[in-house]
Amino acid sequence: MQPLTISGQGLKVDDVVAVAHGRPVTLDPAALPAIERSQAAVERLVDEGRIAYGITTGFGRFKDKLISPDQARQLQVNLVRSHAVGVGPALDEPYVRAMMLVRVNTLAKGYSGVHPDIIQLLLDMLNKGVYPHIPAQGSLGASGDLAPLAHMALVLIGEGQATYQGERLDGRTALARAGLSPFLLESKDGLAILNGTGQMVGMGALLVRRGINLVLTADIAACLSLEALYGTGRAYDARVLALRPHPRQIDCAAFLRRLIAGSELLRSDDSNYVQDPYTLRCVPQVHGAVRDAIAYAEWVINIELNSVNDNPIVFVDEESGFIDVVSAGNFHGEPIALAMDYMKLAVTDLGNMSERRVSRLVDADSNGGVLPMFLTAQGGLESGFMMAQYTAAALASENKVLAHPASADSIPSSANVEDHVSMGATAVRHMARVLDHVEIIVAIELMTAAQGIDFRRREMGVDKLGAGTGVAYNLLRQHVPFLEQDSVLAPHIEQVRQLVESGAIKTAVESHLESNE
Repeated sequence: MQPLTISGQGLKVDDVVAVAHGRPVTLDPAALPAIERSQAAVERLVDEGRIAYGITTGFGRFKDKLISPDQARQLQVNLVRSHAVGVGPALDEPYVRAMMLVRVNTLAKGYSGVHPDIIQLLLDMLNKGVYPHIPAQGSLGASGDLAPLAHMALVLIGEGQATYQGERLDGRTALARAGLSPFLLESKDGLAILNGTGQMVGMGALLVRRGINLVLTADIAACLSLEALYGTGRAYDARVLALRPHPRQIDCAAFLRRLIAGSELLRSDDSNYVQDPYTLRCVPQVHGAVRDAIAYAEWVINIELNSVNDNPIVFVDEESGFIDVVSAGNFHGEPIALAMDYMKLAVTDLGNMSERRVSRLVDADSNGGVLPMFLTAQGGLESGFMMAQYTAAALASENKVLAHPASADSIPSSANVEDHVSMGATAVRHMARVLDHVEIIVAIELMTAAQGIDFRRREMGVDKLGAGTGVAYNLLRQHVPFLEQDSVLAPHIEQVRQLVESGAIKTAVESHLESNE
């Protein structure tokens, strides 16, 4: 696999996804001069005894405590050790790889004063599979993700814990087994690693990609439900959408039209039943708005991936050699916190829509008797898909709690020096849980709609689904059967959930549609 070249510029969400799932990484040699110039400037500051936050002073409330040059290195080690206060479950391996990558890309911009060997060690750890054990909780989202990144930094100095080849080891042993050695931190190295938005942005990039996959899969599920419920695609008419020209609403409707093109299961234009329920009729309006929120999150994350977000920032004039160290607030996670809160609210509503379609699919009273109650031919003796809707409802309701904006909260820290925080890491972690839940809800809708379609096809004696829905249906039936009688649904739900999370359904449908255009 071709390595991804890191330069501090041009990193995108899908680059992070690729590296999170194993793509190797290398540093662009063109980035080295700026990195080295910034690091040399820091050493000069220390030698000259100039006051610079976190380099020749303490941290937070101790910002006015001066540190002598001979203590500069110990200051950085103490910082890493004292800030490693993370708790809770360990982050999954892809999240850890994403965090390491985004931190490297920030440091590669050459404004952090970090030693280039630190960057190389992080790259070597990525490429050789040494993954720090990073507890998920402990970040306030300003000054960046201090606690999680401190656990990452511990391994760089041969402390903490890491996983190597599936075994959890102490940091020094893990490095040694991979043929690597710990690094002795220099004058700003610890602060440069810790003081940034690595957890928020690394996790956020992976969640954005999952969100894109999910909303398109939800479009497919909605169209399968439309066919199962004898609906009409009239509301997706391009002329209608042009009169309210939200671009992603228009894009969504265009995708829906492609999905159902040629379907024989939809209601004809001359039917006496004029319009469908909102969860079928308003898919472009709701799913299009969800697309807006995800697109905004992607825009924010792509900017943050290529930003300098630590503190202080080291500016060096190439001609005069003048050094200016500026203490500012680029570490503050508010942009990511707000974007993730917006996205999780939108994805929560995506789940709400999907659950309501599931409810209509299983309720003969709601669907006008188009489908049998609970999608079983032996109602009473068998419960069919009754309980699948319970699970979808439980997850949709739990999401309404998780959707509360984390960014609406703030709590002072560091003796009130850090008096406003973003709670961005909380927003990201809650976003992950909402995605988990909605992927399951959409999986349940896909299963339920496929069951309904089989009843409809038997009744109508037609086989032809839409150009895209037919592909999705066939893929579903390769993994889960039509249920002739009651059986344990949980394993089937999990199989379809995996198809949703991986984007397999969306990819299969898109590939088919593109190849037939």
